[in-house]
Amino acid sequence: MPIPLRGLRTIRTLAGRLDRVCVPHRAHLQIACLEIEKARRAAERISASRRVAELDARLCAIEAEEAALFKRLADRNKEKPAGPLAVGVAHTPPRVAGALRIRY
Repeated sequence: MPIPLRGLRTIRTLAGRLDRVCVPHRAHLQIACLEIEKARRAAERISASRRVAELDARLCAIEAEEAALFKRLADRNKEKPAGPLAVGVAHTPPRVAGALRIRY
């Protein structure tokens, strides 16, 4: 009896018989990668939360500073006389530091 010829279709291989996730070392490697990513994301979350807290604190400080300035302006406007400026007092504009004027 003759030996049958074997072709590409009759060669037995292990390809496709094993699920890649079922291989223990591959599953452990994937778990390790996920744990590393989880740790990195947790660190990002902590730093983002800290940054948001710093921004909130600065916004509160800005609002408090604005309120104090508005209060000082209101108090200053109450103290000023409502009449015209005193006679003989010339109003001069304030000097700007660092301004250099050259007259020709």
